[in-house]
Amino acid sequence: MTLRIDITGLPAERMLFAASPLAELASMLHALASTDHHPELAPWAAGVRTMLPPELTERLQEAEFLWRSSRADFLVPARPRPTLVAELDDVDRIDDEAYVASALITTCGSNRLTFPGPAGSAGSPGSAGPAPAERSPLADPAARERALDLAQARGSAQEAFAERLLADPAGVRSRVRQTLEWCAEAFFDAAWPTVLPQLTTDIRHKTDLRERQGLGAALAAVSSMVRLEPDSTAIVLDKLQDNSTSGRDAGVTFLPSVYGHPHLVAVHAAGWRPVVQYPVARASAPQAVSLEMMQLRLEALAHPVRLRLVRTLARGPHTTGELAHAWDLTPPEVSRHLAALRRAGLLTAERQGRYVHYRLDLSATTTLGADLLAAVLR
Repeated sequence: MTLRIDITGLPAERMLFAASPLAELASMLHALASTDHHPELAPWAAGVRTMLPPELTERLQEAEFLWRSSRADFLVPARPRPTLVAELDDVDRIDDEAYVASALITTCGSNRLTFPGPAGSAGSPGSAGPAPAERSPLADPAARERALDLAQARGSAQEAFAERLLADPAGVRSRVRQTLEWCAEAFFDAAWPTVLPQLTTDIRHKTDLRERQGLGAALAAVSSMVRLEPDSTAIVLDKLQDNSTSGRDAGVTFLPSVYGHPHLVAVHAAGWRPVVQYPVARASAPQAVSLEMMQLRLEALAHPVRLRLVRTLARGPHTTGELAHAWDLTPPEVSRHLAALRRAGLLTAERQGRYVHYRLDLSATTTLGADLLAAVLR
């Protein structure tokens, strides 16, 4: 399960590492709206909430679908600017069809919902070209009805937001911008000067790796869940999806984030330049576990016989013969199950003379739930 970004023939310097005030603000808003995703930020979120004016709290609730479960594309700029105001000005230049399509994808709760603008539309400032001709919910009654039905299924608040967006896109866009500007006054402007040096250091490190050791080294430093194909034709992200996009024409933008951990956000809708927002590395952060490894672990533990073996191994190291005797199995049966558990990284083995002692890897087992949650949220 991956997202594949085609970069065939794209020069390495077209892989931009940059800081985005708007993308970092979106990460903060997500952390405020989804504290359960970011337990380490709970004290910060509680402190921010206590000082927010009531009207701003209400504004954030009415628009939180733009950043709660995923991120509206226009909140993750493909061509970052030095200031939040400049990036919001770029958002203002996006045409209504592209803006509404991006907002509806998050509001309706489906990353498969697409409403590209009409043929010949300008697309976004970070687009790879005009969006393909499809029905627009702003002009086509059937597309509008579908969007409202999907929003209604997500709840009355989402339905109300979608109705306002489709009835008065200019008014909603102005209101969202004003809300973001109020957030800047309330907490972002104070936080950004402390965040920017961390982002700048990370960008300098990744750019230096790209220039000295190649793109593969830079991507490996972004995350263990991001890699360059051996033939350098694609960037592959370990995401809970099977999708692909192209950055061959427009390039790819990478945005570090201090408040985004553990999310690896990827914007890759049709007509938008691919953008990857990744968390700045933390010295104390555990090594991320791939989705493939998580699947192996869950499948390994789903078998009742292997669970019995794990129960015994949790008490201490055992040989194949001891496990076979304890559970009335044949040694070949035990060996097959132990092999599955070892492939999943749940066991260690140590030879002592002519015997091999198997032991449950308690650290891998202890973090199984946290690793699964991180893989799903990534």
